[in-house]
Amino acid sequence: MGTSKSAILAAPEQSTGAEQIRRLAAGTLMPGFSGIAVPVWILDAYDAGLAAVCLYGTNVASPVQLRDLCAGLRAHSPNTLIAVDEEGGDVTRLHYLTGSPQPGNAVLGRLDDVTLTATSAATIGQELASLGINLNLAPDADVNSEADNPVIGVRSFGAEPDLVARHTAAWIRGLEDSGVASCAKHFPGHGSTTSDSHLELPRVLADAATLEARELVPFRALVEARGATVMTSHILVEALDPENPATFSPRILQGLLREELGFEGVILTDALDMAGASAETGVPEAAVRALLAGADLLCLGSDTGPDLYEQTLAAITAAVAEGRLDPARLADAAARVAGLSARFPAAGAAEIHQATPRGVSSKPGRPALDSTEGEGTLDAARIREAFEVSAAAENWLAREEPVAIVQVDTGANFAVGQVPWGPAAATDAVVGEGEVPDGAKVAVVGRGLDGDHPLWTVFSRLRAEGHAVIAVECGWPRGGADIVTYGASLGVSQALCGLLLGSN
Repeated sequence: MGTSKSAILAAPEQSTGAEQIRRLAAGTLMPGFSGIAVPVWILDAYDAGLAAVCLYGTNVASPVQLRDLCAGLRAHSPNTLIAVDEEGGDVTRLHYLTGSPQPGNAVLGRLDDVTLTATSAATIGQELASLGINLNLAPDADVNSEADNPVIGVRSFGAEPDLVARHTAAWIRGLEDSGVASCAKHFPGHGSTTSDSHLELPRVLADAATLEARELVPFRALVEARGATVMTSHILVEALDPENPATFSPRILQGLLREELGFEGVILTDALDMAGASAETGVPEAAVRALLAGADLLCLGSDTGPDLYEQTLAAITAAVAEGRLDPARLADAAARVAGLSARFPAAGAAEIHQATPRGVSSKPGRPALDSTEGEGTLDAARIREAFEVSAAAENWLAREEPVAIVQVDTGANFAVGQVPWGPAAATDAVVGEGEVPDGAKVAVVGRGLDGDHPLWTVFSRLRAEGHAVIAVECGWPRGGADIVTYGASLGVSQALCGLLLGSN
């Protein structure tokens, strides 16, 4: 893994002095911060040993601003980890203001071409590397076995374990060959849950045999591919540990992931400000529990702030002083994180400033429906091969009436955030329900189309008015839609609009 096991386990300066412990604790933390400029407290934390920082969509305002922010971080701390959650598809941070040109995992899984998957990941990796970002919190390696999953869905390559495994390995290979560390998530598997760990603690009720045959298959592929990091999930997997969520379970992180699966890289937590992790204890105590369980790098959340950061440092140092946390465990975690930084060195500030900023589109208007953003981006026709198109939709497409597209506002989970999605992100042709012209055929577009979704009210009303209407699902299929796109990114939405508007 770049750093030998003996070197990792040799704790630097086995001193238990307060300052040494505090510095080791800082070497396990990855906060986020508010705003589009690096706050002073982050720079001070770097001087005191901070391991990493994670950027979020709210830290991005323009290509030049993002480039300058990354260059500023690199100028102050050349060897740190700068992380981002850039899955491609629906979950994007670099393209938070426009939507990602990449299709996302579900489309890639439907196409089932591992070369395309590796190329998509490599394109993302090259963009990240040009900004000095050297840790990407992707790919999602969950097997989405539950259609009603509220947080995974199209972030998954599919519902079949072997398919997810081979595309997870290909994505890791493409990203890491670009010089950026990967992070497969959410161990030991979030795909069968029906609740969102951002909001509560989900429970996985599958038995051990099912977990072995389904959830763990992609993570075994990750280990074989020697992926750099794994992200834990804030879920209770009763067959593995009926008492502790995975992030806080020594049985799962040490017994299963380290000893049984043989993973030697960095164990990284999902954000500890999520309700599934800290609703009952708070973030500082969650950080201590995660370290005790075997986690190495602790993601604190998007809006950490100096007070919470200091409280977390204090909680870790107090746990060592009280004899609750072995300083050797803390030193082991910090050494693993330092080894990750050494394995994936990043571009320096001068190189970042020389790069052409590409992270967020600053062009007025929208790109052409069949446009691409350079080598490595699938064209619209190839993306459309992943769509499900019913016979009713084929008949609708063949009709000669003018087209009206109505997009029904649909909220996204916290992982996706407020990213433009669907036809509204790709074309000015979208109209309101009351603006549909007489004689038009209508495509009503939404995502997460369960039986109570407001799209169906719009659908029924327009049909009652005499329009030819189809329903389009821009998410994971839940039944009833005439077209399913398996994603809502800008790239997928452009492909969809080309199909609906006849500009194939």
